[in-house]
Amino acid sequence: MRIRLHQIVVDCREPGTLVRFWARLLEAEPVDRARGWSHLELPGVARLAFQPVPEGKAVKNRLHLDLAVDDVTAAAARAVELGATAVGGPVTDDQGSFQAMRDPEGNEFCFVTG
Repeated sequence: MRIRLHQIVVDCREPGTLVRFWARLLEAEPVDRARGWSHLELPGVARLAFQPVPEGKAVKNRLHLDLAVDDVTAAAARAVELGATAVGGPVTDDQGSFQAMRDPEGNEFCFVTG
């Protein structure tokens, strides 16, 4: 039996709104589904899905997305224009640079180089 990653699911209060933030950020088409779900099809990557839940985010994510970019500062500025929030400033170490971010519902993600 072969097991493969089908989709990454993000719990959120407003899937239709959040999918549109991610669609603009990742330059993908949002898809609204039955029962309040939404998703993005990302070529060569597992689907990124958004599932409605009644509770808000309360603590740090145990899993987050690292998004490869050429310039973390420029990517962070664009994400902020779309509704994200930067967490601290850019960090550079021997592995490259990264900028921690939060999407409009507070889910963490990072822009990375290296």
